Amino acid sequence: MAPARIAVVGLGPGGLERLAGEPRDLVLDPARRVVLRTIEHPAAAQLAARRQVEACDDLYESAVGFDEVYAAIADRVLARAATGPVTYAVPGSAAVGERAVPLIRAAAAADGVGLEIHPGESFLDLVWVRTGCDPIADGVQVLDGRALPDPLQLHLPTVVTQVDRAEVLADVAVALGRTLGGDTPVIVLDRLGGDDEAVVTTTLRDLPRYPSGPRTSLYLAPPPNGWFGLVTTNRRLRRECPWDREQTHHSLLPHLIEETYETVEAISRLGDDAPGGEPDFGAYAEVEEELGDLLLQVVFHATLAEEPGAFGVEEVAEAIRRKLVLRHPHVFGDVQADDASTVKANWEQIKAGEKGRASLMDDVPQAMPALSRADKLQRRAASVGFDWTEAGPVLEKLREEVEELAADLDHQERAAHELGDVLFSVVNLARHLGLDPEIAFRRANDRFADRFREVERLAEASGTALGDLSLDELDALWERAKR
Repeated sequence: MAPARIAVVGLGPGGLERLAGEPRDLVLDPARRVVLRTIEHPAAAQLAARRQVEACDDLYESAVGFDEVYAAIADRVLARAATGPVTYAVPGSAAVGERAVPLIRAAAAADGVGLEIHPGESFLDLVWVRTGCDPIADGVQVLDGRALPDPLQLHLPTVVTQVDRAEVLADVAVALGRTLGGDTPVIVLDRLGGDDEAVVTTTLRDLPRYPSGPRTSLYLAPPPNGWFGLVTTNRRLRRECPWDREQTHHSLLPHLIEETYETVEAISRLGDDAPGGEPDFGAYAEVEEELGDLLLQVVFHATLAEEPGAFGVEEVAEAIRRKLVLRHPHVFGDVQADDASTVKANWEQIKAGEKGRASLMDDVPQAMPALSRADKLQRRAASVGFDWTEAGPVLEKLREEVEELAADLDHQERAAHELGDVLFSVVNLARHLGLDPEIAFRRANDRFADRFREVERLAEASGTALGDLSLDELDALWERAKR
């Protein structure tokens, strides 16, 4: 059978001596025009020395980005095929990392042009040999160093390809260093299959010093790290640690509550417009630590839930992912929402349908802090228009509630009722001012504590015990502390 009009041939990882049989004939046949993706490869350079070829390196130099390069290569190959049989030859395997090949395949099928692909030997075949990694038994991921995924999960033996420039190598080292230590071993695989092949073991810390080139790749078998590392570490602790083995959902509940409050406290130390404004990296370091402690509680509860077969941590993550997609039809669907208030209204409407909620007041947890629960209840009501449009009337309502409280100070039961109304109105005012009442109240508590400590310091400096001072004297110290 005669070769197809377009033949795509993988040149393998080294020189022409590694190419045999029909693929070798297709690149050496003088009756076929040969287009090379790049001349920067041993077999390609040898081929160019033996016969006339057309390289596509000029397209890399003139294009704005890689997508434009691959489209231009495909166009060039199809144009040459219109005048006669053509062989498109690429480094390594034509089936691995060759983004122009699918474009050529699609265009050839659309135009009815015969196409055959001879994949060839991939540099990855040599990676498995040089590193001892079995890609099936060990599991493996192959990443493009110029376009690392985000988030980057390093839970499998990992090959990072196309680390072809110093700046790419530096960026890869930074990305890996976000979760891996500087002493993590990294194998640099350079020019595999060539006479000048180099296999060098270094550390992540020293990696940027390596002189990378067009055929440089990396291999590492990461230790447990990041999300997957946390999950596997928690599971091991559950099996092997006496304290972890004793825990139940209910015994962990106080820790969940404590870590939640510590996270709230850490976040409250950030600037009011965070993440806007000048970042306070010291405060962010505290937030990072507390979020980790809180995340452990989520993972631990999911680990416990796996034991009776209820659910696992991946199901928790997937359930909330699906919920986010469902409740954001203006992003993932065709619903129009141009402002935050419309988004919130849509969210509550969709949520009510999911929960089978009979009332907007349903499923607002009674265990929430009272101020936060009041805020949530008010927002539920506001989602259907039961709300003032501005802060002025809310302030008037607050004054009215304070007057009613003043009229009932001598009656404890009625005073408690009116005090609750005052607090509820304060929350309503905070909401209309765009403030979080819980955070505002926490900051008021902090201010009081700081000022009272200053009162204590001033009294001590004067040699006077607080209990010996009159209210007027204490008030004078308080005013000094405020200043």
